[in-house]
Amino acid sequence: MSEALLLADRAAELGEVPVGAVVVLEGEIIGRGWNQPISKNDPTAHAEIMALRDAAANVGNYRVVNADLYVTLEPCSMCAGAMVHARVRRVIFGAYEPKAGVIVSRQSFLQQPWLNHQVEYTAGILSDTCSAKLSQFFKQRREQKRRDKNEEL
Repeated sequence: MSEALLLADRAAELGEVPVGAVVVLEGEIIGRGWNQPISKNDPTAHAEIMALRDAAANVGNYRVVNADLYVTLEPCSMCAGAMVHARVRRVIFGAYEPKAGVIVSRQSFLQQPWLNHQVEYTAGILSDTCSAKLSQFFKQRREQKRRDKNEEL
């Protein structure tokens, strides 16, 4: 998770929501990703998707069987679906996402019986650290908006 937190910082440097992800297979990181939908003009460029793309390219297969995905924020439905399709063994996430998280916060997507692959999950790893990073980012963004608004007046 510490590597994912460093990747979240890369996202923040780009002005993106600070979410980072890594894919680990047999103790080695095979994929890295951070949020980039704004900078790439790509609505699918979430940290998890970017990490899965990197991992798939590195193993030469669109499936990353037996791999674990570590991500600093609870995944959304798109990312959870991608993990199923990639055959990820387990997702480990940090901060809960009460608005759009589908692992535990808004629904239990990964436990649906109709899925053709079951992804295990572990929730809340370094959640305080992950949450603080997100809170600080949004606090700074709100302060910047206030400063910009005051300059316009």
